Amino acid sequence: MRYDCVIIGGGPAGLNAALVLGRSRRKTLIFDDNHGRNLVTRASHGFITRDGIQPSEFKRLAYEEVAKYDCVELKKDRIADIEHVTDTHYVLKTAKGEVYHSIKVLLATGLKEELPNIPDIENYYGTSLFSCPYCDGWELRDQPLAVIADKNVFELAKKVFTWSRDLVVFTDGEGRLELEDRDKLEAKGIVVYEDVIDGLEGEEGQLRSVRLEDGTLIDRRGGFVTPRWSHATPFAKKLGCRLNAHGGILTDGYGRTNVWNVYSAGDASLIVPSQLIIAAGEGSAAAIGINGDLTNEYFDTEFHEEDDV
Repeated sequence: MRYDCVIIGGGPAGLNAALVLGRSRRKTLIFDDNHGRNLVTRASHGFITRDGIQPSEFKRLAYEEVAKYDCVELKKDRIADIEHVTDTHYVLKTAKGEVYHSIKVLLATGLKEELPNIPDIENYYGTSLFSCPYCDGWELRDQPLAVIADKNVFELAKKVFTWSRDLVVFTDGEGRLELEDRDKLEAKGIVVYEDVIDGLEGEEGQLRSVRLEDGTLIDRRGGFVTPRWSHATPFAKKLGCRLNAHGGILTDGYGRTNVWNVYSAGDASLIVPSQLIIAAGEGSAAAIGINGDLTNEYFDTEFHEEDDV
């Protein structure tokens, strides 16, 4: 059987796309290996009616809703390879060696992130250190916060200032602030350290202080860091998808890439801003684009639904 669309990625973008395609009566297969980067987060925010939901509960509810549509299948497996046979025929192989065929492919693969090279930072990330102030700033409001970044630290500090005026900026010895930017921060009472960070101290994920290379301890109760993001899979590069200025997969308003019948949605295409509700909206838009294209192609060509593999 050839599917109308195979979705790679079971995050908010992929799941919302599956929901819309299911409601459009499209034969859809979604692959989810459950390695989303938000799994380290205890609660997700900024999604109306779901503010504060645990990522695992969000997925449970999403699976429950998508399962109502019998034309949608969910596989808890990882796609290992994609072969572009023709413009209307993609062959997808799983890590288990299974083979699937599809007319269209939606890359909702999200991102993987590399945290700053600071000892023990992973013990605090997702509990008291975060990457998105719009997602987690409210919970840290008015507390003594750290802003840790080697690039764009000035922009991140400006954002975090909305939630707390008690900020200390750390560049971890990797990058130096422009003198003008440093002056602007210090004029607002923001202390800047360009020393190397030797480690973090705290208990059970709750940050208590940042330790500099010379042993100085800076009291902090949480903060924000800027990870380095990269694509979670090599498929965009392999298929020849162009990238946008932020490094995301370049798409139009309906998820279409420059490669025929390849679409993308969510963090993989946006990079920034990265929020649950935005990714879900991207998935919905891509599904509308996919369904619309399938409809137009059916009426404009000799293709028929019964032309299965």
